Amino acid sequence: MRFESTRDSKHEVGLSEAISRGLAPDGGLYVPERLPQFDPAQMPGAEDLSELAACLIAPFAQGDALATHLDEITADAFNFSVPIVELDRASGPLSVLELFHGPTAAFKDFGARFLAASLQRIARPDSRRLTILVATSGDTGGAVAAAFYDRPWVDVVVLYPKGRVSARQEKQLACWGRNVQTLSVDGTFDDCQRLVKQAFVDTGLNEAVLLSSANSINVGRLLPQMVYYAKASLELAQQDGQAPNFIVPTGNLGNALACIWAREAGLPIGKIVLATNENQSVPDFLDSGEWTPRPSVATLASAMDVGNPSNMERLRWLFPDWSRLRQQVTAVTVSDAEIRETIRKDHEGLGQTWCPHTATAAFAYSRMSPQRRAERWVLVATAHPAKFNDIVEPLIGEPVPVPTALAELLAKPSLQTEVPASLGALRQVLLERAA
Repeated sequence: MRFESTRDSKHEVGLSEAISRGLAPDGGLYVPERLPQFDPAQMPGAEDLSELAACLIAPFAQGDALATHLDEITADAFNFSVPIVELDRASGPLSVLELFHGPTAAFKDFGARFLAASLQRIARPDSRRLTILVATSGDTGGAVAAAFYDRPWVDVVVLYPKGRVSARQEKQLACWGRNVQTLSVDGTFDDCQRLVKQAFVDTGLNEAVLLSSANSINVGRLLPQMVYYAKASLELAQQDGQAPNFIVPTGNLGNALACIWAREAGLPIGKIVLATNENQSVPDFLDSGEWTPRPSVATLASAMDVGNPSNMERLRWLFPDWSRLRQQVTAVTVSDAEIRETIRKDHEGLGQTWCPHTATAAFAYSRMSPQRRAERWVLVATAHPAKFNDIVEPLIGEPVPVPTALAELLAKPSLQTEVPASLGALRQVLLERAA
């Protein structure tokens, strides 16, 4: 299997190089030259997540040195539970795919841990330490920091938008130290993402520092995210005899794209609905056919505050025809008022406590017709509500229990450096670390 740039199909690399580079030299994103086709009847059971992961990712690693390590990589990465919870009080067959049982209580743990386990086993071109550069709108940075923390062969530099993440998210981003440096950027997530992309195409910087990425621009993040969609779809299809539909909260489109790739590869997945906050670039594109990225706006669902999602480039590469793309996915925009009301209403009516991001998916479901709700739907729960206690607790009138792993991180001191949203400032940080 080869991976090509979305901007130049002639640029091809294997999986190891695609993961190591993160971004193609031309600024494009790596995509598989083709998506393998799976027969659900021939796949392993969904009970053993690491075994299912190895089976699903194996075709993408075919012919690459990582192929011989897949079993140990997936065993390292997928060592926590992924429950599918049935909502008995819902008006139709509805489940929640809980993706927040990893070490940082967010779905980003899956991709970050797979990426760390893979990079540890990829031979590097020289003896320099690798530097992972990651922009985060909230959860990615904490998951990446946790996955790479204290590994002797790597440094991590995390960029997050100052004042635009929750207090507990910020604590998770800034509690590490040692081989992790956290930068509080005076700007938006889009500024952070822009700086990362600029760094990867800065020739002089790349000669001095061995860089790789851990954002969802890295294909090593997306492949493992396909696994939980495989698990849920196989498990529910076996129960119901029908392909489940998914509602996916989305910002940078990585989680949504993983679901789409899984369906395109033959997994039993029905309709896919993208739930967005008031950053409406994606819904507007699906409505008009005109791609007009814009500055992000701050919302309660802060990890989805993305005005120019990187993975739109992969989505448009997969479906270059706009009319066909509209047949593959739909999108729903959810306001802050609707997020608040959904958290309040579903806590009482469904007995569920949502984080603001998962609430966008729950709102999208609540607005469906009774006929649509009669189908099997899955809400993708992306983060534990305890990470957003300042938003959630006043709405539900009670404290949200904090998972043990999250409590341990919250008890650590914070260490972060404030920087302007300029490539010069980022270059200085990276060169000083490499000196």
